[in-house]
Amino acid sequence: QVQLVESGGGLVQAGGSLRLSCTASGSIFSINVMGWYRQPPGKQRELVASITRRASTNYADSVKGRFTISRDNAKNTVYLQMNSLKPEDTAVYYCNTNAKPYYSDYHDYWGQGTQVTVSS
Repeated sequence: QVQLVESGGGLVQAGGSLRLSCTASGSIFSINVMGWYRQPPGKQRELVASITRRASTNYADSVKGRFTISRDNAKNTVYLQMNSLKPEDTAVYYCNTNAKPYYSDYHDYWGQGTQVTVSS
């Protein structure tokens, strides 16, 4: 199976920056898309950004120009650099990947979530 471990969340003032990291481990044969989702308090989970193995990226309109997603395929790690943070970015951020373990098909996997809180 595949496990995702996130790090880098925390409390930051508006206008500040944070960098999230997520590393996939386990019996991994291949990783396709890696991405970040977030769930603000009382709201549904939404896509923040995603990146394919060949580094094609996709961003939510609300974060374009402020967030940058990147990945290190050799380390099975995805990053989310968040700049110019706003209070509305406050949410639990979840790492997601579409990966293929050995002896299994591709599945979606989720991290445990990391809290990002932006104070005004």
